[in-house]
Amino acid sequence: MTSGVRVALLLPLSGSNARLGEAMRDAAQLALFDFADDDFELLLYDTKGTPEGASDAATLAIGDGASVILGPLLSSSVRALTPQARAANVTVLAFSSDSSVSGEGVYTMGFYPNAEVARVVSFARSRGILRFAALVPDNDYGEAVAGTLRLAAEAADAQVTQVQFYDPAADDLSDTVRVLADYDTRRQVLVAQMAELEKQDSEVARRALKRLEKMQTIGELPFDALLLADGGKRLQAIAAWLPFYDIDPGKIRILGTGLWDEPGIGAEPALVGGWFAAPSPAARADFERQYERIYGQKAPRRATLAYDATLLAVLLAKKEGGADFSAPALTNPSGYLGSDGIFRLLANGRAERGLAVMQIRRHGAEVISVAPKTFQAATN
Repeated sequence: MTSGVRVALLLPLSGSNARLGEAMRDAAQLALFDFADDDFELLLYDTKGTPEGASDAATLAIGDGASVILGPLLSSSVRALTPQARAANVTVLAFSSDSSVSGEGVYTMGFYPNAEVARVVSFARSRGILRFAALVPDNDYGEAVAGTLRLAAEAADAQVTQVQFYDPAADDLSDTVRVLADYDTRRQVLVAQMAELEKQDSEVARRALKRLEKMQTIGELPFDALLLADGGKRLQAIAAWLPFYDIDPGKIRILGTGLWDEPGIGAEPALVGGWFAAPSPAARADFERQYERIYGQKAPRRATLAYDATLLAVLLAKKEGGADFSAPALTNPSGYLGSDGIFRLLANGRAERGLAVMQIRRHGAEVISVAPKTFQAATN
């Protein structure tokens, strides 16, 4: 039984991320209704989507006697409240995917690109892929993806032959894809060969010329798989340029990160058949159905973070002998089963998840390598 356990939930309920904040609040309330005892109290605070707002909210939460803080959403907000949370010895379970803010009582429960990249690269290598390339935004996310790709490839005895960065604020990325494809050089080789064949008066030359007329370029690309580290409309825009510059998704396996884990991605033909790693959708199906039934709308992808953080707080509040939010309790090596499958918190403050590998289809994605059900299986 709990004994008046107070847990603070810090979310952006106003500002640019208010809609997501409200959805995460609703998800947390689902976990509360499903699992909490009557004397478990979830205190809600608005961070206003700013570091200053998060700091103010944390001050109020600590003053109100919160035993643990769930949230905030953004890494800048996590940094802002970390000093006072540590000073008050209050654990933070943040929703950020920036692992750099983790540690010393601050845990981040987001979806990390490094784990996703490592999983999909390991799977691709098991399918015979040896040479990898990446097209990534020139920001912290892109740097993290590129760095992990190199490490994962090295661990799998594979190669990273090319990494192309692009301005994430650019409206047109066609030139970036053109450079990645070495299109101009390969096109010139084709034109030169056609010109040479046109000089020859033979049936063999005419047949060869007819065959070349159907091609855009000549020359193999120096990679077997291409990792695209983006999502949404930008991902679809990038993917549409691939066949235009003769990066054939029928020959080059297109890979992605958890940013691909969203509905409608198969609307872009170049992405169909691509692979990415993410928590299994089957694991969160019950949560999504319950959320839609109660709230009348689909849950945004990150809503599961608030549900699982609240669920974890409730479970630890029910510990025999009283609520226990200590590091040993939080970092149980067996982990927990949440709405995204198994997860566990590590001593460095990061979350580890059991990830599946998904393949894009026209009307969704299907699991082609199942997520582990236990962490013992995950480490085998």
